[in-house]
Amino acid sequence: MLPRHTVRAPLLWQLLCKLLAGLSVRAGVQALRVPLALESFYYLLQRLRGRLPDLRSLLYRESPPAGTSSQSEPLLQTVEHLQALFPKSACALSHFQAHFQRPLMG
Repeated sequence: MLPRHTVRAPLLWQLLCKLLAGLSVRAGVQALRVPLALESFYYLLQRLRGRLPDLRSLLYRESPPAGTSSQSEPLLQTVEHLQALFPKSACALSHFQAHFQRPLMG
């Protein structure tokens, strides 16, 4: 669950994984076949990008990123870091919120 948002954490995580795989936001949303407007996901991703300094700080305190990232975009670097920190998780965003006891979106 993402407090105050209609999109649940697992759905956003699936989209982030598709972006990490190289899909565009539009292609990722279409592949997920969600009944929400594309603009909703652009808005969520923009909000998430705005939260990156806080999120990355928490992640780094827990465990520094392993090696160098293959991604140049900070959001995708953070997705890789989440995958490394919660490797067995089907939804690292949910595990992040449970582990740090903080909402992902602030």
